Amino acid sequence: MHIEETQYGGMLTMALLTLTLAFLLPMRTALGTVFSRARWLMAGATALLFIQFLLQYTLHFRAMGVTQGVFVNLIFFVPSAWQLSLGVLYLIRNGKISKREWLTGIAAYIIMVAVLLTSGLTNGHTPLDDTPEMRRGEYLAATIYSLMQFYYCWLNFREFRRIHRALNSFYDQDKSDLLKWMEHSVWLLSLSALFAPFTIFASGILLTCYSLFIFLSMYYCIFSFICYGVSNDQQQINIAEDNDEQSATIENEEKGMNEQESLRISKIVEKWIETGGYKKNGITIQTASDDMKLSRYHLTVWLKTTDHELFNPWLTSLRIEEAKRLLIEHPDWSNDTVAQSCGFTSRSYFQTVFRKQTGLTPAQFANKPE
Repeated sequence: MHIEETQYGGMLTMALLTLTLAFLLPMRTALGTVFSRARWLMAGATALLFIQFLLQYTLHFRAMGVTQGVFVNLIFFVPSAWQLSLGVLYLIRNGKISKREWLTGIAAYIIMVAVLLTSGLTNGHTPLDDTPEMRRGEYLAATIYSLMQFYYCWLNFREFRRIHRALNSFYDQDKSDLLKWMEHSVWLLSLSALFAPFTIFASGILLTCYSLFIFLSMYYCIFSFICYGVSNDQQQINIAEDNDEQSATIENEEKGMNEQESLRISKIVEKWIETGGYKKNGITIQTASDDMKLSRYHLTVWLKTTDHELFNPWLTSLRIEEAKRLLIEHPDWSNDTVAQSCGFTSRSYFQTVFRKQTGLTPAQFANKPE
């Protein structure tokens, strides 16, 4: 595949993605203004990439020289990558982005442009002249882009850890799938930043491969964003985050839990376990605390005194122990029956969790020698 064909395909794809983000998605979704603003950031990113591919294809910068192509790529690709990363962060933060986080990307871009212009205008040259100074400036600009991208990736991954903890504190099942598209997108953006300083002057098959990688990464990021926006995944995350924030607020106001109170709650929890409350499917920390006649806050604080600390790992350990008992007492039972009896949503999820916890499949556990 020639580089011109890649540029043409990228130009058409980015044009379609921009139109989809701007006009074809529902004007209103369950996520409200947060998703609306995030998608305009994404649309701005794809529009910049469309302009980049258009200039590369129509003006044949690569045919004129590698330096010209690199200059155009940096001018348009860096703000595009910044908007993509910021769009993801804006969405998972529910619009709560500080001025410093906004301005870091803008400052990095201004510095990068200043470096390129300063390098290109030395000794009476223009930024499109292929000079040693310009090449050094473009290497430095690519490094600035990489540092900027790593900063936003770090912010996103820090948020992912926080959200994972919130999900594990609220739901009885693993909800990590809700974040997979975002995590994969950010990983792809990180890899593009990592390789940028080493591939900006590449040619031939290496240039084609890197161009395809950028093209497919952007497509995956935008397409996943669109699917996420029309699903109810963010609503489930918001519920868990609200629970986490409320617990943190109460914890700041309370003085904690004394030994007597902890013992009282332990007895209540033990009684709930004896009656099989943990075997109900689809429960949350809210429904469990309601069954126990406890406040959600007190159950959350009590869980921190256990080895598991969070609701999901604690509940999963109870269900796995019950599954072990059933597999030993009823070796003829199917995995579906065992999973349903212990509160797991499906056989496949039960098998995955059981193997992760024990290192064995349910069948291997049931048939192992005493």
